[in-house]
Amino acid sequence: MVTVQGVVDRVGPTLLRAVLTAAEVQGVTDVVIAEGGRRTPTAAGDLVLGVAAGSRRDAVELVRHSRAAAGVLLKPPLAADEVVLAAARESGVAVVEVRQEAAWAQLVWLLRAVLDAAADDESGSADGEPDQFGDLFRLADAIAAVVDAPVTIEDANSRVLAYSARQDRTDPARVSTIMGRRVPDDVLARFRSRGVFRQLSKGRSVIFVPAQRDGTLPRLIVPIRMGGELLGSMWAVVDGAVTDERSAAFADTGPVVALHLLRRRARVDAERMRSAELVRAVLAGNAGTRTAAAELGLEDAPHRVIAIGTSGVDEADAEGVRLALWERMTRGVGRRPAVAEMHGVLYAVVPDSAGQGGWTALREVLAAGESLVAAGSPVPLAELPVSRAQAEETLGLLRTGSTGKRVATYEEVWAPLALHRAAQAAHASGITELGPVPVLRAHDEAHGSEYLATLFEWLRHPGDPRAASAALSIHPNTFRYRMKKLGELAAVDMDEPDVRLALLCQLVTIHWA
Repeated sequence: MVTVQGVVDRVGPTLLRAVLTAAEVQGVTDVVIAEGGRRTPTAAGDLVLGVAAGSRRDAVELVRHSRAAAGVLLKPPLAADEVVLAAARESGVAVVEVRQEAAWAQLVWLLRAVLDAAADDESGSADGEPDQFGDLFRLADAIAAVVDAPVTIEDANSRVLAYSARQDRTDPARVSTIMGRRVPDDVLARFRSRGVFRQLSKGRSVIFVPAQRDGTLPRLIVPIRMGGELLGSMWAVVDGAVTDERSAAFADTGPVVALHLLRRRARVDAERMRSAELVRAVLAGNAGTRTAAAELGLEDAPHRVIAIGTSGVDEADAEGVRLALWERMTRGVGRRPAVAEMHGVLYAVVPDSAGQGGWTALREVLAAGESLVAAGSPVPLAELPVSRAQAEETLGLLRTGSTGKRVATYEEVWAPLALHRAAQAAHASGITELGPVPVLRAHDEAHGSEYLATLFEWLRHPGDPRAASAALSIHPNTFRYRMKKLGELAAVDMDEPDVRLALLCQLVTIHWA
């Protein structure tokens, strides 16, 4: 059963936004268009499209009439109108906002495609896999016949999703693109230098790229868009300049391809969300963990929980960064990574191995980025919540910056973790208010001195003033002078072992708590 929120999640925020969810959650089963001038019958499970709702009064009447439905879709500003929302709350119906630029006709087909995809996910096809790619290849063949040229269909990242059967007119760039299932970097650079991708982003309907001196044949390119979002593009290898009629015919196929790409993305997103739900269950140690682990494809072997946090990124950009990390991890750990996001942190469950899909490979993939990566210790599947707690504690330590690391395992940072735990336990007891430490802290605050830091490094490097002064980035003579003045100020016997030990405990608490 897919809910209204599930439909919104599958379509994505580019087109839909849930403004109000109903108290009683219904499964969505059909899409109904509310026509102007007549009351369209609605039933439980319907998504009602307010195509003819042009005023607040229209929207309120539609919401009240659709009280049996699962939800009503409206465009702004009606979707956020308080009077409309009040009527929706009274009727117990959800309200979804449709982006202003989105065409209702395209949205109808997209929503029905999402519902079909949800039905396929629940019932399964004959071989257990929907034939999403076969449809796209057949569509590429049909488009090639329309434009009379070999065609590739690519996503927004220049990955080849499908290509037509006839590739008789070709060049090395097209061959390498199809063989590698993505446009090679050098080919991308050539087209980028000619401004092709800039034109794609600006919304041109058709782009013609003449032949190039390196032997690359002319290209006719059509961006694939829906609701203002660039989903991908179609590339046809042509023999020269193309007539307006032929270009228009090629461009006319764009909306059809857009629906296929959105349906494909809906399936991928549905699989990803299902995988994330299973990962959350495994990490929480809920009942049925072994079943969830089996569905995720986790072998009965030691696994690590990896916690990944964004660092130095505004919260407005953090979601995009986490999505990019998710995609990078997908490439790093295989086709179906065990990944989930919780509370702004990405979690992954990976085998503790050096092989394909293991922690070693993932570490190399993530080390190239700027995120903080913390790994719990390897544990049996039943103990994954323990590894998760360790990963979270390690991530918290990395966020303090006290280790100087961005990527670390729980085992690698045991010493600072021990100090951190001890400091947290001692801090609550008021240990730092005893003895000379308050005197030195007050002097530092009043005069801008660094006696506490100097004493801490002296205790950390016993008998080695050069190492202590290097840690403070000062000259050894300056360090010795500070220690002399410190002794006069605090009047404490530094030769007493228990005094040194007590001071070290206090300063560790200040530094690590």
